[in-house]
Amino acid sequence: MKKLLLLSLFLSHFVTAQNSKKELDRFLQPAIFSLTMVMIHDVANPPAASRFYTYCLLGAQEIVAQNNKTIVSPSAYIKELGKIDIEIKTAYDYKIAALYCILETGRIILPSGYMLEEDQKKLLADLKKEGYTDQTIGQSIAVAEEVAKKMINFSSKDNYSKLSTRLRYRPLKGEAYWFPTPPGYIEGIEPHWKTIRPMVIDSCGQFKPKPPVVFSKDSTSDFYKLAYEVYEAGNKLNEGTRFIASYWDCNPFAINTSGHMAIGFKKISPGGHWMNITSIATAKAKVDLDHGIMIHSIVAATLMDAFISCWDEKYRSSRVRPETVINRYIDPRWQPLLQTPPFPEYTSGHSVISTAVAETLTYFLGDKFSFTDNTEVIFDLPTRDFQSFRQAAEEAAISRLYGGIHYRDAIENGQEQGRRVGEFIVEKVKTAGVKPILSK
Repeated sequence: MKKLLLLSLFLSHFVTAQNSKKELDRFLQPAIFSLTMVMIHDVANPPAASRFYTYCLLGAQEIVAQNNKTIVSPSAYIKELGKIDIEIKTAYDYKIAALYCILETGRIILPSGYMLEEDQKKLLADLKKEGYTDQTIGQSIAVAEEVAKKMINFSSKDNYSKLSTRLRYRPLKGEAYWFPTPPGYIEGIEPHWKTIRPMVIDSCGQFKPKPPVVFSKDSTSDFYKLAYEVYEAGNKLNEGTRFIASYWDCNPFAINTSGHMAIGFKKISPGGHWMNITSIATAKAKVDLDHGIMIHSIVAATLMDAFISCWDEKYRSSRVRPETVINRYIDPRWQPLLQTPPFPEYTSGHSVISTAVAETLTYFLGDKFSFTDNTEVIFDLPTRDFQSFRQAAEEAAISRLYGGIHYRDAIENGQEQGRRVGEFIVEKVKTAGVKPILSK
């Protein structure tokens, strides 16, 4: 955690040093990174993390939209979200209000949101150094707090609060179905996530993928061949495939065991990885603060809907993981490179959400937008260069085969599912008047 804190301070200092007085664009990436740090601390599971990012950014986008006619209000494409009336009528700086709203919403909605209070104080101190008066800052904070409360009220109606009242998931009986995997044998995460209200898509089952290959122990069957492919891939890992698998691991909580001792390691979620890629890309493209907030907000909503769509299928098919199948019928001593996540296999979550977000980012910044991803540096992995968002998504998807946690059909059908979600959201925001930033 000390390393993460130092990096956070470094990022803040680095971006501050590169910009002149009163240019607030540089404060967006640190604000979102602050949310990520708290979610790492809280071990927010992947679907929940996407929800937190979304609500933290929607209010900020609405504040900007009410002050900049080139920014479309999220109410134009978000289900059930009406226009938020800002009741405070005193003059305020909407950019300050938007930035503070991100942190204030996170402070309220995240389990350990109180940790963001230090980030809020730092933001205010930096604004004073920039020459903003206490009156301007105070009025802007008042607006941010009002919008944050209204966004929290909107979030309270998405069925999230009801999840804890539902019955715990019991694995289905039969060899074809998912069962908790080692080393933690953790019960299925978010089995009722399909009940969460979507942001843009019509329903959780709107983009239902084709059924998975039918389970079979017959060594000549298609399913057995899928399992054996995972087994062989794990046995033939080279430096390149091993690195790709580790780079896109994105397991919020992995357990390492040594004898009777178990040690947990916290990492960034798949959605957090793509939120950071969004920050990297918008910074490279020199996107202004207003459009940067809108792009991050739409990416977050894409993540949330992609997870809702994927989790609907996961607990419908409840397919058994490769590790379980391989240990039972091929090699009892085999272990995947990556720790198997605690939920059913089909479809591949990273494949779905990465492909969906790649479509969104491609709409905004084009299909030839190259970038250097530094997301995993804080986890002792080097930077990685990509020539496009789709290339990055392709690598994220195939990493699940190298890691030994998904069959090929879950990856490929997951990509198709994510592509459909992404294309649908792009059409929705395009119809609402959201325009691309860079020409194709």
